[in-house]
Amino acid sequence: MSLTDSKMPRDPQAPKGRPTPKRSESQTQRRSVANTSMTRKDASKRQRDDRRTAMEKQRQALSGRGNERDLPLRDRGPIRKFGRDYIDSRINIAEFFLPLAVVILVLSVVQIPALQNIALLLWLVVIVLIVVDSFWSVFRLRKQLAERFPGQNTKGTVWYALMRSLQMRRLRLPKPQVKRGERP
Repeated sequence: MSLTDSKMPRDPQAPKGRPTPKRSESQTQRRSVANTSMTRKDASKRQRDDRRTAMEKQRQALSGRGNERDLPLRDRGPIRKFGRDYIDSRINIAEFFLPLAVVILVLSVVQIPALQNIALLLWLVVIVLIVVDSFWSVFRLRKQLAERFPGQNTKGTVWYALMRSLQMRRLRLPKPQVKRGERP
């Protein structure tokens, strides 16, 4: 099959590059496409298989082994990649919240008033540290985005990166591509 016979869509301004088919030829081609009998069961099976392959490609991309084009829409693009890499390259206090919360809860359950007071104080300290660290991350990320992507729409990237910083590093999807301390 030559390049001119391709069924790919072409630019409407580009020259056609082939003669116009006769009406009888185009009608038989349309009929052959329309007459392909596909039952509802076959169509749903085909759709299910297509969905399954697309989800597998997406899962591979999220695990870091696939193609970036197969990522979900919210994770695609160089700006979002930079936001992910920026967060993954630094230590965020918020990612340690769950293990710290377990320790604090255990301390608060113990029936010793001194330990309960320490647990209450730890809650306050952890929350303040997370808020301060998050503000610092947002400030620095906005500055970096303005430097690296001037004039481009970076809307939503800071919030996306901030939500990523709240997750434990091992559980983040897409998987981190940079090591801690590396420059994004």
